[in-house]
Parts: sequence; structure tokens; C-alpha cells
Amino acid sequence: MELLDWITVWLNIDRIALGFGTTIFFFLFATVTAFVLGCLVVFLYEGEENIFKKAMRFCLDILRTLPFLIVLYILYYGLPQVGIRLNAWVAGLIALSLYHAAYYAEILRGARIALPTGQIESAKAHGYTSAKMFYRILLPQMVLRSGPLFGNQLVGCLKDTAFLSIITIYELTAAANDLQQVHFIPLQAFVVVIALYWSISLVIERFLRGLGKYAKHRGLSYE
Repeated sequence: MELLDWITVWLNIDRIALGFGTTIFFFLFATVTAFVLGCLVVFLYEGEENIFKKAMRFCLDILRTLPFLIVLYILYYGLPQVGIRLNAWVAGLIALSLYHAAYYAEILRGARIALPTGQIESAKAHGYTSAKMFYRILLPQMVLRSGPLFGNQLVGCLKDTAFLSIITIYELTAAANDLQQVHFIPLQAFVVVIALYWSISLVIERFLRGLGKYAKHRGLSYE
């Protein structure tokens, strides 16, 4: 019976592959978008404190204190109550991107605070604009110093994609659940899913090791 169950999984590998592809797409899109938004937020934090920055910080704090599932529910099920309807993919992409952008912004802000102020004064003395100074001098150091925290955030984003099945997105966890409901093989289906999640995590770990070696070479090691 067990062998037949594994054969059933293999015969339905196209469903697993479809869910895996969807998970990878959401993970990559949300990671890139959230990182870019996080960088933008930290750039906007530069300079003197004002009402706009306080409001932005307040919104980010709210996002970070909410479970991701609540954000997803609000975008997909809550917004239609005020006349705004988003399809499942758009709601999922926006929810993942905004939610994790708040964490990336906080990670980068912490790294920004730790940077010495002397290099900022030096950059301004050499005629760097605020945008060029941030992009060329500050941001690379902030990223290289934040390796382990980025690793945790990447894994967190990957795990949050599993909640997308709640809004009818056929991602990896939904594919496994579909198999176990139709063929009653929960163990085999989820073993395959666990292996795939693990493989993505190994790629993330390999990427971060490379980032760590580069940071060490540049004298900004976080190890």
C-alpha cells in the first residue's frame, strides 16, 4: 500500500510542480519588492524628523505587529466591504510585499543607525547628493551587515506563502492538501512538500554564505 501511495504522488507530480512554481513566484516577487520598498523607506527616513516620517513609522509598526494572515484577510476579504476588490493573486502579492517590506525597513534602519556619521559628512564634502550617497555608500554596508537577519526574513517570507491557500491560491501547501484529500495520502504528499521547502531553504542558506564571504572580503563581515 505504501509503495502505491508513492506511485500516486508521482502520477500527480504535475500538481506538486504547479504549486511549487506558484510558491517560487510569490516568494521571489515578494522578496524583491519588499526589499526595494524597505530600502525606499529607509531612504525616506534620512534627514530631520517630521510628521510624514512619524506617520510612516506608525504604519510600519502596525504592519509588524499584525499576523500576516490578518493582512491577507483584510486585503482579500475586507476591502470588498468598501468597494475595492482584488483578485487572489494581486491580494497575495501586495500582502506579502507590504508585510515583509516593513521588516526589511526595520532591519535596514537598525543597520543604518550603526553606521558611523563621519562617512556621511565626507560624502557630502565630496559633492554626493543624498540619493547617490545612500545608494553608493550607505546601502551596500547596510545590506552586508544584515546577513543573518535577511536570512530569517527570507525564510519567514517563504513560510508565509503557505497562507495563500486560504485565498484560493494553488501554491505548494495547497497542492499537498489537494492530494491528501483526493487520494488520502497525507504523509507522502507532505513529505514531498517538506523536501521542496527544505531545498529552497538550502538555496537561501547558500546565498547568505556567499554574501557573508563577500562581506568578510570587504571588511564588513557579520560572522
